[in-house]
Amino acid sequence: MLSLNRADFPKDFMFGAATSSYQIEGHSFGGAGLTHWDSFAATPGNVTRAENGYRACDHYHRFEDDLDLVAAAGFDSYRFSTSWARVLPEGRGAPNPEGLDFYDRLTDAMLERGLKPCATLYHWELPQPLADLGGWRNRDIAGWFADFTEVIMGRIGDRMYSVAPINEPWCVTWLSHFLGHHAPGMRDIRATARSMHHVMLAHGRAIQAMRGLGISKLGAVFNFEWAQPVNVSPEAVAAADLYDAIYNRFFLSGVFKGEYPVSVVEGLGVHLPKGWRDDFDVITTPVDWCGLNYYTRKVIAPCEGPWPAHTEAEGPLPKTQMGWEIYPEGLYKFLKRTADEYTGELPLYVTENGMASNDKIVDGSCFDPSRIDYIDAHLQRVKQAADEGVPVKGYFLWSLMDNYEWALGYEKRFGLVHVDFDSLKRTPKASYEAIRAALSG
Repeated sequence: MLSLNRADFPKDFMFGAATSSYQIEGHSFGGAGLTHWDSFAATPGNVTRAENGYRACDHYHRFEDDLDLVAAAGFDSYRFSTSWARVLPEGRGAPNPEGLDFYDRLTDAMLERGLKPCATLYHWELPQPLADLGGWRNRDIAGWFADFTEVIMGRIGDRMYSVAPINEPWCVTWLSHFLGHHAPGMRDIRATARSMHHVMLAHGRAIQAMRGLGISKLGAVFNFEWAQPVNVSPEAVAAADLYDAIYNRFFLSGVFKGEYPVSVVEGLGVHLPKGWRDDFDVITTPVDWCGLNYYTRKVIAPCEGPWPAHTEAEGPLPKTQMGWEIYPEGLYKFLKRTADEYTGELPLYVTENGMASNDKIVDGSCFDPSRIDYIDAHLQRVKQAADEGVPVKGYFLWSLMDNYEWALGYEKRFGLVHVDFDSLKRTPKASYEAIRAALSG
């Protein structure tokens, strides 16, 4: 069981579960268009066992039952994402009525169960026709994204509790265009620089579009990894600082300070689009809250080679199924630092936190004590931050259910609910029951 329960947090503190569209819905249903993830998964060697999101968890047909699980656990809210290609199969032009109807039904089903709908507009599945036009490398994508925002939020925005435009800009850009681990699978520094800036511009355009629709409680969601130098040498400290600048500070600085870290511009500046500094008036369009996705830390070492000249070293802490170190202290540090240096009194939400483990059904049950320990340790750090005056207002677990874990296919399990990917049977894990007990307390 968890050592904390609902009564240990302020009365208005919000607990939720999170998912994303491509990872659970089943993208072959309901008239959805092709995405760059479909193309990436179809390329040999990109995804474990060449698995894709065509069926996923079939949430498209099973969302009522899945939302029953969210409500039965005692969660206050459900953080979900919309699929651009489901709403606009070509990325632009005529909307898909089936896609809009699906999100309409999903929204109403949340409200019927007393759940606050917390939407994310984009969680990585770019329509392939837009990828063919350069995707995030093309400045026009900011306008395309604003148009998509108006279409989907014009339909469901009146019932949203909160909305964020883009989940984890670092993954959309650096992981996908520099490291090549996610769609579109590029390893190109110029593509990386341009996508990083255009994601920021698209974020600002989407916020402006939603303000124009009269929607409030608009935020920005960033992912964070604590950067620990491998030793105390000046070279290691500098390498960790650069990792921190790229991963943790670049996007946060863009939205809240109207600037990018100098150390990142030193490496990317020549590749950034012409006139990029003129876009900060859009990028800094005010938001109402900030979301932090946090899972782990990385131990960073310097290495020979061109910028950014750093590498990850093996860390000594216990690790999850992903090989990620378990470091709850990092969540506390980021909550403190974000409020102190970027957001001030703006409400903060932990919009994702959780762990993957090799969960199996045994005699009809699924025991995952390591996940319970992980959640408990991180909730303690959230409470510590709140007790010290950090304006943290909510905590969302990743994820409601096991799902399509992108390039890792269906192998890594983050869910509170076990999914048999053959039968699609849902089985709540011990961690689900622990959460339910804590939220009823």
